[in-house]
Amino acid sequence: MPVTRFDRGSVSLAVHAVGDGRPFLFQHGLCGDAAQTADVLPKGIGWRGLTLESRGHGRSDAGPLDALSLATFADDLAAFLDQEVGGPVVLGGISMGAALALRLAVTRPDRVAGLVLARPAWLWDAAPSNLAPYALVGDLLARHEPGQARAAFEATDTARTLAQAAPDNLASLLGFFDRQPVPVTAALLSRIAADGPGLARDDIAAIRVPTLVIAHGRDLAHPLSHALTLARLIPGSHLSEITPKADDRDRYRRDFAAALSTFLQELPA
Repeated sequence: MPVTRFDRGSVSLAVHAVGDGRPFLFQHGLCGDAAQTADVLPKGIGWRGLTLESRGHGRSDAGPLDALSLATFADDLAAFLDQEVGGPVVLGGISMGAALALRLAVTRPDRVAGLVLARPAWLWDAAPSNLAPYALVGDLLARHEPGQARAAFEATDTARTLAQAAPDNLASLLGFFDRQPVPVTAALLSRIAADGPGLARDDIAAIRVPTLVIAHGRDLAHPLSHALTLARLIPGSHLSEITPKADDRDRYRRDFAAALSTFLQELPA
């Protein structure tokens, strides 16, 4: 993927682009990167996928760790839209990226022409219980070296529950123990899992752009109930329930890309 840079003061952020055509700004999840969004982007449909890797993610600088927050990430996205992209675009994201897209749909409606909320991990409250395992991993990494932290996590009831009910969530969490640099990973997991999009229920209900919500079962970090709630709240939104990643990763990818392709191609030019 071609990579360019977008600077916010002393913090340099990476911008990845895939495909050609109308811009679709599509954001990754917590401790993910642009490969996560590129993996499910449909090809050859006249849309150009753009991902601004958030601070501390992918090839982007972390900047001050005490500034890591959903509000900071959303402000970076808004500045990127204002300075580099221009008029209203389709904005979306996976997990944390969905929370950022949701925040901007409320706070910067002038920049949002359509919305994609994939596997949402937040509604409107901060520190949702479904993200407690992420906070736990962040705390363990902050207090122990990675090998000890992983062993401590694997011995918890949380890890045992995830192994049975949501093995894909567990695989993601275990991967964080190998993520570098460790202080940035610990700060991201602890701070973002305790954060929220800074919105109220009524803010979300007032969104008036075409919206696609994508979700699946067997995912305790991204409850299907969150997706159902958002789809009910946002007028005229469409819910696409796809194959769980834990069941069949290739089919998950195909289902995701198909849902995106249908939504994007049906939007007015």
